[in-house]
Amino acid sequence: MLLVKLIQKVLTGSAVLLVSAGCWASGLTATGYDRHVELQCVEVCKAEHSYSLQVSVNDGAWQNRGQLQGKSLLDFTGDLGRNLKLRYQLLSVDQKDVVASATANTRDFSDDELLEMVQRYTFRYFWDHADPITGWARERLPNPRDGDIITSGGTGFGIAALITAAERGWVSREAVVERMLKITAASAQLERFHGMWAHWYNPATAKVHNFSAYDDGGDIVESAFLIQGLLTARQYFNSSNAKEQQLRQDISRLWQEMEWSWYTKGENILYWHWSKHHGWAMNHPIKGYNEALIVYVLAAASPTHPISDAPYHQGWAASTVKTFRNGEDYYGISLPLGDKGQKGGPLFFAHYSFMGLDPRGLQDRYANYWQQNVRHTLINRAYSMDNPFGWNGYSEDLWGLSAGDHVPDGYSAHAPGMYTDRGTIVPTAALSSMPYTPEHSMRVLKNLYYNHGKTLFGPAGFYDAINLSVSSDPAKQVRRTYLAIDQGPIVGMIENHRTALLWNYFMQDPDVLQGLHKLGFTVHRHPLQPLTP
Repeated sequence: MLLVKLIQKVLTGSAVLLVSAGCWASGLTATGYDRHVELQCVEVCKAEHSYSLQVSVNDGAWQNRGQLQGKSLLDFTGDLGRNLKLRYQLLSVDQKDVVASATANTRDFSDDELLEMVQRYTFRYFWDHADPITGWARERLPNPRDGDIITSGGTGFGIAALITAAERGWVSREAVVERMLKITAASAQLERFHGMWAHWYNPATAKVHNFSAYDDGGDIVESAFLIQGLLTARQYFNSSNAKEQQLRQDISRLWQEMEWSWYTKGENILYWHWSKHHGWAMNHPIKGYNEALIVYVLAAASPTHPISDAPYHQGWAASTVKTFRNGEDYYGISLPLGDKGQKGGPLFFAHYSFMGLDPRGLQDRYANYWQQNVRHTLINRAYSMDNPFGWNGYSEDLWGLSAGDHVPDGYSAHAPGMYTDRGTIVPTAALSSMPYTPEHSMRVLKNLYYNHGKTLFGPAGFYDAINLSVSSDPAKQVRRTYLAIDQGPIVGMIENHRTALLWNYFMQDPDVLQGLHKLGFTVHRHPLQPLTP
């Protein structure tokens, strides 16, 4: 008899994800989703062998389905139809014997189920592929140029994914706490620079891996992304058991050791980098509207080494900074802040600082940040639909310019404009904008999954980039890489759209509230009152 196990699991209000999983000869499992089946062959398959895969649809005749090389495969089944009953079998190398068999069903998913599927797949990047020594997130996969490099900012975004996983039960809370303790232990042991982490490290040596020639020291923007995740975890893991108490203590110690005020050089502005070998040679003041709003909020929030409000108002937002205030109309949409030449800039400006920082009703003298992020996203979408350079595929179903890999190669902060728009769409742009444009972002998700999933969707979710102009071959239109800074916001910002989980916990932090209060922020026009720790 065929064994078909129907798995239905309700996770924090979400509906069924796994349609079916089963095996009827030892060694192969098949898990059905909406338009794909994930096949895993662990017991009997050898990584160096290639096995012929066959499928029977709704008890029909066997059809060739390609090859399984190694131990896993995602079989996109849209060409076979929808709501299918599938039987799979693997044939031996000589194709004479059935090595293993399994069954699965596919069925149409609701929007919420699709979101859960994308989140859960993307979470694998931070759970299955994290560095085993430190628990930190790898910078990218694969990474032939730089070797095995871990990243501070990407780890902060990964922590948001870990919190989401604990809340939704993808892994146990206890397992996430263990991983978090590994991360905080490594964060304390890695070399820091006046309490700040470098952008990259080599996990095998625990030494800084240069991001650029002079960038071999403290990076306060990447450090801000890391501690944003850690402070969210400090609020979320609030149980009285010994391990969660230890985790909160570890995070507090790291937070208190960050010398934000030192990075002003005594001026009314923060500087991005400092190196013990090159000093302030990078000479990169943090000003103009970009991804670094969270840096000033946390610098003002520090309980031990805070800045005053002067660097925020006289440096970051100074009236002489051309890339801060905008006020222009694009496609009938007025944008308060951001670079005029790039129509506000790449979309990660609306994601990185807002993994924890809740923009709903958040306002200061310069902008309402919910309006800023919604309008920025809508302008980015409208620009893609306008498509002034005639790139293939740009439409209401395929939009989103943000930092990520370029197709066919390279890396770029993709944004509107002649020099920053080269036809590459990065999935993280629209998917991480889900809180701001849920219907529009959902159209992109469905297009990417239903129409491009066979080449674009992999073992840790959507690959980093797609460009339909580079080739007529779908396989050459996709950059099959993963980046921590792109994968993390997909999980975290979709979760903020679904439940506001990360926003709610980060905004409970008394230090964060103190920093926002100091800088003059309000929420729904009500002054923020710092809480007693």
